[in-house]
Order: sequence, then structure tokens, then C-alpha cells
Amino acid sequence: MNSPVAPFFTARVGDDGTQCDAWPEQPLLLSLEQGGIDWPSSCRNGTCRTCIGVLAEGEVRYAIDWPGLTAEEKAEGCVLPCVAYPVSDVKLEAPAI
Repeated sequence: MNSPVAPFFTARVGDDGTQCDAWPEQPLLLSLEQGGIDWPSSCRNGTCRTCIGVLAEGEVRYAIDWPGLTAEEKAEGCVLPCVAYPVSDVKLEAPAI
């Protein structure tokens, strides 16, 4: 018997306990906004990089081939929430400046 699949995941932001539902069929940024979490954004198509963050935990997928990140940034765990779709519970952090 197959176990039921959760209709959504949890997105946590930072270490203060802030979290919201993250829906696998919509970009992570949209889930954050719907959950009342303020996250920087602008273009919403993966090119301006305003929303860049670090995926500290979990996994995302992209619907586009190369979402405006260098290979080094991807290796460091950087993600663009405006075009990243969660495939598990995630923890997102602001990038180190």
C-alpha cells in the first residue's frame, strides 16, 4: 500500500522559527509571500538575482535549465526562490554579504 503524499512542504527561514507552507507546484518565493514572509524580490524569472538565498536544508528543482546562478553559487547551495520549486521541506537563509 502506498502512503499518501503530503500536499505541501514546510519552508523555514533563518533560525528564529519563521516558517510557512511551501507548495511543490509553485515557486518558493510565492509560498513565502503567501505565508507572510518578507523576502527580497524583483524580476521573478531568475535573472535579477534579488531573491538569492542559501538553501541550508532540503532540495528544490527548477523548471528552467539554468536559473541565473554560477556553478560556484550552486555548489555553495545558493538558490533563486523566484524560480525554485520545493521537493522537500526546506530551510532558506539570507546569503552572507
